[in-house]
Amino acid sequence: MAYDLEEQEQIDELKAWWKQNGKLISTLVIGLLVAYAAYQGWHYYQNKQAVEASTQYQDLLVTEEKDLKAIQEKSAVLMEKFGATPYAGRAALLSAKANYQANEIKSAKAQLEWTIKNAKETSVSALASLQLANILAEEKDYEAALKLLNAPHDAGFDGLFADLKGDILVSQGKTPAAKAAYEEALIKLEPQGKFRAITQQKLEALG
Repeated sequence: MAYDLEEQEQIDELKAWWKQNGKLISTLVIGLLVAYAAYQGWHYYQNKQAVEASTQYQDLLVTEEKDLKAIQEKSAVLMEKFGATPYAGRAALLSAKANYQANEIKSAKAQLEWTIKNAKETSVSALASLQLANILAEEKDYEAALKLLNAPHDAGFDGLFADLKGDILVSQGKTPAAKAAYEEALIKLEPQGKFRAITQQKLEALG
């Protein structure tokens, strides 16, 4: 096919431009394709992990509550192999409860500390903080418990954090501070919730 002079000049310019930039363009295109494939592969891996973790977690939930060894083993698998999923934090929290009930306090504390640091759900991390603070208070390590309660946490749990803080301050004999904590709890707790009435009774008992 014959081209006129203007068309030929355009073709020559295009060839020159491609000669100068073609390698870079090809590299960019290949890079984008590789990145897209990696992105798709990562999402496939994440979805696969989530499905497997969900199955493992469901198996943990139906484990006999008194079978501490089985609970520890199953939760350990979720924490070690599926730590990037929400199920790992939930499993650690469940395992901590089982350890605590079995009077394995050291193990319970370790599980709760792991949950606070690694849970993907802020609600799970907050529950772990509450439980660990309660254990520390039982051990009369009040300063450590209060430090934990004063740390950043899911705002939805502010009322429960303030209530437990009040309990600890009462144990320390710090009545004015305890009252302030209970008053804060009453503001944050659900008006019709079962915890609010209990907190109100605690506050009234302080006079």
